[in-house]
Amino acid sequence: MKQVFGLAALTDIMLIGGMMTIPLSAHAESPLTVVYPPPDHQTTAEQIFFIGTAPSQEQVFINNQPIKKRSHAGHFAPSLPLKMGENIFTIRHQDEEIKIKVTRNSEQPEVPKTLAFAPDSLTPGVDITRMPHEPICLGAVAPPNANVSAMVGRSKILLLPQLESIDLPPNSAVLTAENRPSINSNSGKYQGCTTLEISRNYGKPVFELERDGKKVTKQGRGQIEILSPKDIQVVEVIADAGVARTGASTNHSRLTPLPKGTRARVTGKEGEWLRLDYGGWLKAEETKSVLGNIPPQSIIRGITARQVESATEIIFPLQLPVPVEVKQKETSITLTLHNTTAQTDTIRLDANPIIKRLDWQQVSPTQIDYTFELHQQQQWGYDLRYEGTSLIFTLRHPPQALLPSDINTAKYQGSNLAESKVTQLQSLNNIEILLDPGHGGQESGAKGPTGYPEKDVNLLLSKLIEQELNQLGAKVYLTREEDVDVSLKKRVAMIDKIKPDLAISIHYNALPDSGDAENTQGISTFWYNTQAHDPAMFLHNYLVTQLNRPSYGTFWNNLALTRPHTAPTFLLELGFMINPEEFEWITNTQEQQKLAKAIAQGIKEWFVTVE
Repeated sequence: MKQVFGLAALTDIMLIGGMMTIPLSAHAESPLTVVYPPPDHQTTAEQIFFIGTAPSQEQVFINNQPIKKRSHAGHFAPSLPLKMGENIFTIRHQDEEIKIKVTRNSEQPEVPKTLAFAPDSLTPGVDITRMPHEPICLGAVAPPNANVSAMVGRSKILLLPQLESIDLPPNSAVLTAENRPSINSNSGKYQGCTTLEISRNYGKPVFELERDGKKVTKQGRGQIEILSPKDIQVVEVIADAGVARTGASTNHSRLTPLPKGTRARVTGKEGEWLRLDYGGWLKAEETKSVLGNIPPQSIIRGITARQVESATEIIFPLQLPVPVEVKQKETSITLTLHNTTAQTDTIRLDANPIIKRLDWQQVSPTQIDYTFELHQQQQWGYDLRYEGTSLIFTLRHPPQALLPSDINTAKYQGSNLAESKVTQLQSLNNIEILLDPGHGGQESGAKGPTGYPEKDVNLLLSKLIEQELNQLGAKVYLTREEDVDVSLKKRVAMIDKIKPDLAISIHYNALPDSGDAENTQGISTFWYNTQAHDPAMFLHNYLVTQLNRPSYGTFWNNLALTRPHTAPTFLLELGFMINPEEFEWITNTQEQQKLAKAIAQGIKEWFVTVE
């Protein structure tokens, strides 16, 4: 897992006689070293941990207080509280001394003490476009007990003080069990909303602040425009997979990616984001404008399916490519077509190794849900693409090793597949597995107390797992085999191209600044799509039990290497690089061999359990 540590990687993995060894820098005693925080660090956390090491025979002091808890090798990771503003720490070991400055910043905008608006507090902060009668909300941060208003065109909007505001923690707070809302009183926040009926560009609002007979005005940062219902703007997705979200920022959750060619009407804008007619937001750079003033709507009639190598393709002929969504459950998968009206009388779907039945429903005049009931609980991935105006929805079959030998005459019942599995799956023959050693090259990932980088142990362990899986008969792919940069996009593209039966990203963990590095250990597992849940949970519990390791938990998480939907894909965090005790376990060569063997065996055991 990525963690911003200040030191460069110390060494590379060494290969001796075909076997990998840990560089001495992972183990050897060294002079006083502080890996984190960097010398001049800024944070909003209430505390900060110090990750480092020194020879174990002598004490290490932080601001003249001894570090009480250190590992056998001398590693340390204490957390100390922070006051607002600058905090100076002196770390000392014998005659060695390191000074670190940590500045704690407030998460809230500073309320001005004079008659003025706080810098960059006027909202909207970017140009926005809405439909008539939609709420338009404005905000500002200003001194308390003031009168605040804003002029939008000829309309004056009063902004009332928000005496209490509820602030939500970041998503990362789930990882440190700090996921609690906080009440912020006297925040200096003022807010107000209105609606505008007339379609035109209203320009930037002008904010007014009045107190004790004095006035201050300031022009806002973003223009406000109201679209005309007659002005129909249509865009087409030009990215291979348009990243649709629930709102106009990368903080908003992802929706089903929109296949290249998708067309939709624009109903709103916010900065660089477009709101499409079905509700999703997309960056404008992923689209192009389409000439015409006709709303993008389609009818659909007959639907057919065809079996291709290792998959079934369902073809939905449309008049134009419409926005889509996919929802998965344990034994079903639902495809939603927006801006579509059914004229369907006939669907052809023959006996199939994955699909039991297709049900559909026109849930609104412009939305159709197609629900595929499946033979087994385990799904193996799906894909979406447009060929012209026809949508191709691909459902992957189970691995060949799990299918009955006479695939043409099988009845595709769960019991038949289970019988075949027991007789066939004595090894992982014909099973394809992709391993993704996290980070690499300039991206070092987390660092242990000695500065030993996560990227090195990720690669070392992935190669050990590869050896174990090869011995079990599996065909194994690695996203990198050397210490090189491989972008997240390329890693995902490799999964989508190979479509393995299982894809696992190998990582080791760190924590946000507010975490307790000294006392946090354990294996954690992250998944995103339904088909990854069962193997992720199984392997997590298998490793915790077989290796007698603590569990840090299993998480649904929106990560680049958990999102691929073409295969069961999940991410393992196998321990905390920043925990002194666990770091010694992570870098122990015998324990690495045990871990690699347990992962390979756990993968095999999971395939045996698949129904």
